[in-house]
Amino acid sequence: MTALSPHLKQASPVIVDHALGSCLYDQDGRRFLDFTAGIGVVSTGHCHPRVVAAAQEQVASLIHGQYTTVMHRPLLELTEKLAEVLPEHLDSLFFANSGSEAVEAALRLVRQATARPNVIVFHGGFHGRTVAASTMTTSGTRFSAGFSPLMSGVHVAPFPTAYRYGWSEEEATAFALRELDYLFATVTSPQETAAFIVEPVLGEGGYIPGNTAFFAGLRERADRHGILLVMDEIQTGFGRTGRYFGHQHFDVSPDIITFAKGIASGFPLSGIAATEEVMARAWPGSQGGTYGANAVSCAAAVATLGVIEDEGLVGNAAERGAQLLDGARSAAAAGSPGAGGIGDVRGLGLMVGSEFTAADGTPDPVRAKAALTVAADKGLLMLMCGAYMNVVRMIPPLVVTAEEIDEGLGLWSEVLAEI
Repeated sequence: MTALSPHLKQASPVIVDHALGSCLYDQDGRRFLDFTAGIGVVSTGHCHPRVVAAAQEQVASLIHGQYTTVMHRPLLELTEKLAEVLPEHLDSLFFANSGSEAVEAALRLVRQATARPNVIVFHGGFHGRTVAASTMTTSGTRFSAGFSPLMSGVHVAPFPTAYRYGWSEEEATAFALRELDYLFATVTSPQETAAFIVEPVLGEGGYIPGNTAFFAGLRERADRHGILLVMDEIQTGFGRTGRYFGHQHFDVSPDIITFAKGIASGFPLSGIAATEEVMARAWPGSQGGTYGANAVSCAAAVATLGVIEDEGLVGNAAERGAQLLDGARSAAAAGSPGAGGIGDVRGLGLMVGSEFTAADGTPDPVRAKAALTVAADKGLLMLMCGAYMNVVRMIPPLVVTAEEIDEGLGLWSEVLAEI
């Protein structure tokens, strides 16, 4: 008999029979409130009727039309639809399948566009699992260990993670920018640096938002030195943070963004958006792929963007996110910090992380894991993240209701009382 790899560990024991909206149902019909959303993928909720209908209709007419061989209507419609939501200057698109592929496409583009070898990423960032993407990932060694040598030309600068440093946000930001300048002086000169690649909110790194001063510092240095600024919007894009894209909270203009996850409500689709001038500097033959811009995925994406707009899901993410963050902070405050528990609760929109720490302030992954297990037993599904896997993250679909947020927070409070 064949079996899945023993290293594919599930975060819960649930075997799903069907799903709808913010809920999953197991084989016995038990309902689970899904605050994982497929790691931020099912933005319009599970099996949204409009997305289902669009995919079903497309399957009956064309499943796969390889987009460097033929063109198909769903891709043309998606390209037009994205023009309505992308930053206006990002007017050239390339599509692929996964977030890792999008990141690698961005890496290839910035190196070709600038004729420079090096890129700078930021401590705690997650960019994927392929060799290049995992080289750029510093949210945990589990993503890059065991298959060295990794790719050369990647250098790491600090992200302003104030809680970890024990500083104010202003102090952490000043430190991060100062160390970036030191990196220029000691490791990679600006003239050999092609790009900064950074998440607006660290995802796997612990749900840590950046800030306006930090991104303004990156933009200024990028402009001064001819470096491209790449925003990795794979987890933060398409309304997740309460704005269409996470970087829009911070008044910063990227040269390139990467996207995936929430664009197609569960169908595999990713891509990069850049200025036409930058995209034109890609080398001939450097962009392609067999399954990129699959017709069914594109049809689902067009329907997804329509649902996000028509149902006001970006605004809902902002409102429900504020409700979730306030409630998670209240639940954490009800505990006993001196005995250990949740040391910090943070997030942006429908990305909320609760960081478990021991009484001495060190990371407490054991209690975080226990919280996840107890929550699943109660019918609330969540995930962990962070370098020490001590952050429990809540990432509901954008369609989540106020009542479902209250229900989830009630279960979370019960969990914290038990552990």
